[in-house]
Amino acid sequence: MQAMKNAAELNAEFGIENELGFAEMDGEPIAWISNAACSARIALKGAQVLSWHPTDHCEVFWLSPIRPGRDEPVRGGVPVCWPWFATHPTDPSKPKHGFMRTRRWSLLSTASTGQSTKLTLRTETSPEDRALWPYRAEVSLHIEASATLQLELTTKNTGDEAFDLTEALHSYFQVSDIERIEVEGFDGLEYLDKTDGYARKRQTGPITFSGLVDRIYLNHTGPAVVRDPGLGRGIVITKSGSSSSVVWNPWRELAQQLGDMPPEDFRRMVCVETTNAGEDIIRLSPGASHTLRAEIQVASG
Repeated sequence: MQAMKNAAELNAEFGIENELGFAEMDGEPIAWISNAACSARIALKGAQVLSWHPTDHCEVFWLSPIRPGRDEPVRGGVPVCWPWFATHPTDPSKPKHGFMRTRRWSLLSTASTGQSTKLTLRTETSPEDRALWPYRAEVSLHIEASATLQLELTTKNTGDEAFDLTEALHSYFQVSDIERIEVEGFDGLEYLDKTDGYARKRQTGPITFSGLVDRIYLNHTGPAVVRDPGLGRGIVITKSGSSSSVVWNPWRELAQQLGDMPPEDFRRMVCVETTNAGEDIIRLSPGASHTLRAEIQVASG
């Protein structure tokens, strides 16, 4: 099966000389990109972007240095959460954030324009998945890495029943100091505060951090900016196919409980996630598709 090809086989079929190749990380293949505009790494396990930065900018994503067991996802980068976000709505014993994060996705294609490198990865539900989720679907992630990073997560209902879907491009952004940054783009919006029993609250001004933050922002369709004076940059996230966003930082106490995050690394990361979460539920009829899209840029200052 193509999904089980090793790095050497993938390189022979999909590599692009001096721009895109494949290596092994923890026994799983990852794609590396080095083009005129950026560098990036993408794991085929979970279709997870691990690293990306434009030329002349430092790394955009935080990635934990603690490696999990073989059957566990790496924390950081941009995990794909699917077909539910966070805890399953009716059965908390099911895997958090769904069951695609530890699956090897198939690589369908690669392409280059010189300034950008494109990859398309794909997976689908299997008969074994029906114990977790009794529907049929095809899922693809299209990645375009250049001076911007574009991610398009497309779900197609390939079964004969409609289903509800929540999902996320769960971006972990690297920051200089969580207490010095601000996240803009949410002023005036309501959010569900998961640290306060999902109480509905309203954001005033930019988001700042002095403790655990875990919020689902409602009716958010515009851009967000992670403003980081310590690194002298703003990370700009624009999106489509989404009317919710999640902002999260575990702070010290929760970080110490996670097991796969160094205790003080909560200071170096913030999640601003492009989602269909909370009340933003996608219902897909048989044959229908939905695309969740995020575009990430780095701006100076």
